[in-house]
Amino acid sequence: MPQKNKAVFLDRDGVLNQEMGDYVRHFEDFHILNNFDALKTLQDKGYLLLVATNQGGLAKGWYTESELAKMHQHLKNIYSEHGVEIIDIFYCPHHPDFTGDCDCRKPKPGLLLQGIEKYNLDAAKSYFIGDRERDVEAGTAAGVKGILINSDQPISEVLDLIE
Repeated sequence: MPQKNKAVFLDRDGVLNQEMGDYVRHFEDFHILNNFDALKTLQDKGYLLLVATNQGGLAKGWYTESELAKMHQHLKNIYSEHGVEIIDIFYCPHHPDFTGDCDCRKPKPGLLLQGIEKYNLDAAKSYFIGDRERDVEAGTAAGVKGILINSDQPISEVLDLIE
């Protein structure tokens, strides 16, 4: 059996880009944080970099799938320019008040489970860095170690928690 991969899942808003109230609704408001060196370090240690993000603003009609795709492509491009490859972005388009319950909205583990399956990940050797307790809960539920940071805290400050 092939060896399993390891990954660091990253929340998006407040971790990879600046938090803007409830949601980043417009591309012009999408400001990427400088975590390039920290993520390059993780990538160089053999971790796949994956994003897991709730995007309930889609269900609320605050932005479109195409606007979201534009933001995510921009995110991948900017990190790529700094030698960092974000392998995939998993997002939950649901919101319980608009679309009802789902299995993918954090704190449920659905987004992480999708990544674990798609990339043959060893959950026990993987991590989830997020700025909300629900990120850590989702990680724990998926068998991944959760790391909670403040939205103004650079990822470099938690690198020593990742083997």
